[in-house]
Amino acid sequence: MTNTARIRDNKSALRAAARARRSALDLAHRAGAAEAVAGHLSNLSLPPDAVIAGYWPIGEELDTRPALHRLAATGFRLCLPVTGSRGDPLVFRRWGPDSALVSSGFGTMAPAESEHLLTPTVLLMPLLAFDAWGNRLGYGAGHYDRTLAGFAIRPLCIGLAFAAQEVDTVPREAHDRPMDMIITETGVRHFAVPSE
Repeated sequence: MTNTARIRDNKSALRAAARARRSALDLAHRAGAAEAVAGHLSNLSLPPDAVIAGYWPIGEELDTRPALHRLAATGFRLCLPVTGSRGDPLVFRRWGPDSALVSSGFGTMAPAESEHLLTPTVLLMPLLAFDAWGNRLGYGAGHYDRTLAGFAIRPLCIGLAFAAQEVDTVPREAHDRPMDMIITETGVRHFAVPSE
């Protein structure tokens, strides 16, 4: 077995364990964590002209809607990802609290095609697991990897998660880059991201 195949097998096993750990969180904890993350995020010193890409939560992900509404009330320009076919990078359409949403595949919602495309400077990212070095384990479809590879200037990457999603180590492949920050209900963690 090659090293790449071994890493991918390890990631698959870790995904299953991470899903189970996240599923075990009770509803009251989930709601409190969503509000706490929204508070931590709104306390960051982000540039007032930042374009922030959130995501619409699916399944048992941390509910980003409190954070999105706080950011909108502060006056930030917001957008949400639109998921295309497997293998395609994400595109981002303007979102506001009154925006109409449509199904975007993989169980998520996105702004309708009538909304303008935006290029985010801050990217809020879902994840299944993370480690103490800011490495992120996603769902395995590679949408965010391909999307980040296409940016001329890499956006500030912030993972949003429950504290219980932290693991000892997330296996890394050559294309994997750590997050700049992870925000959980317990606070904000900053990571030194190596330059290209």
